[in-house]
Amino acid sequence: MTVPPRVTPSPQGLSELGRSFRWSVATAAFQIEGARAAGPAGRSIWDDYVETPGAIIDGSTAEPGPDSWHRWREDVSLLAELGVDRYRFSVSWARVQPEGLGPGDAKALDRYRRIVDDLCAAGVVPFVTLYHWELPSQLERGGGWLARDTAFRFADYVRLVVDALGDRVRSWYTINEPVSTTLQGYAIGELAPGRRLLFDALPTVHHQLLAHGLAQAVIRESGAGEVGIVNNHTTVVPASDRPADRAAAAAYDLLHNRLFADPLLTGAYPDGASFGLPDQPVADGDLALISAPSDFYGVNYYNPTRVGAAAAGATVPFELLPADDAPVTGFGWPIVPAALTTLLLALSERYGTALPPLVIGENGASFPEPDTVTGPIDDGPRIDYLSQHISAVAAAVRAGADVREYTVWSLLDNFEWAHGFTQRFGLVHVDHRTSTRTPKASFGWYRDLIAQARA
Repeated sequence: MTVPPRVTPSPQGLSELGRSFRWSVATAAFQIEGARAAGPAGRSIWDDYVETPGAIIDGSTAEPGPDSWHRWREDVSLLAELGVDRYRFSVSWARVQPEGLGPGDAKALDRYRRIVDDLCAAGVVPFVTLYHWELPSQLERGGGWLARDTAFRFADYVRLVVDALGDRVRSWYTINEPVSTTLQGYAIGELAPGRRLLFDALPTVHHQLLAHGLAQAVIRESGAGEVGIVNNHTTVVPASDRPADRAAAAAYDLLHNRLFADPLLTGAYPDGASFGLPDQPVADGDLALISAPSDFYGVNYYNPTRVGAAAAGATVPFELLPADDAPVTGFGWPIVPAALTTLLLALSERYGTALPPLVIGENGASFPEPDTVTGPIDDGPRIDYLSQHISAVAAAVRAGADVREYTVWSLLDNFEWAHGFTQRFGLVHVDHRTSTRTPKASFGWYRDLIAQARA
């Protein structure tokens, strides 16, 4: 379907990004594939989570959603029309290795090979995420990311995928957003596996980073191209200049940002003892694996986080607060593009030459939109959000940050985890009952932006 043009100012500084700057778009397997019963698949922690009463806000189960397991050719056609350089998508561990160990499922690996082949034929570079939250249920029953052994099982799975796809795929993300798995999955139970362990969840930090290090070594040994990790980062803003609020913000910055980035980029965990954080379960040689140089460092960014001191006697030393006087997305997330510039420059300053080139692995926004449409919708708020954040990236590049790529989340409206089908991030509208795809105005805008950037 042809999308009518929409007159929107180009992002400021677009020309400064240069013609070699890459433009991408992203999805994740569980959110778009559907067909859990029809296609080869073991159970993952998300299959278990959606069956937990009350866990998913609208009671949905990700079926059929976009049904990309069957309709991937439509996705490839959309990507070709969009003109992106690369497509970030994930491989489902639970499809490839249903029990989390043993041989790979030949049918699943063949399907991913076919998707990769079609992307290459369309001139779109496949950029594979090896873990986007789909831990096989059998491994969770054995402790999940609380268990050190899971990191080694992940390396075995990665070897299967690289052996199957490494002759075609040359760009790899190892782990997506370990911070989300730790904090939302194991600490407060807002994501699968739904545990509420608070600080007892923190061994999952080390085991995910160890999994990254082991997977990166597998990819290096196979000669299968470039590799790095991608994490969710946020600019932490203290609620006031009061010492208590500034200390609370420092604690949250350490927990959300530094606890994950420091070991990767400095070879050591930050000292969290003053905030009550336990030591990580580090064994000899772990940090050398974790901090082995990567080809890029992925940054997922959506919003800044305003933090204040917690009340006396609280379990954690900080409180997350609404942003002051900022517009919000459909999720209620504050829209502050300048905070992305601040974040990219802060990473560059903090880690210096240890920081590899940066890739924006996800950036986007959900807004209220109808479930069913008869033609393209004019999603102006999304266009404004993307334009302003691309301008923020350009400002960071102008100030010295080495950013090589920008990725929109998401190509398609999809199953938005615990929020089910209530939040729409896509450049393409999806009717979740029929899987019908309808490009939005933002699709045409991004297509035209990419063409302009290359001109």
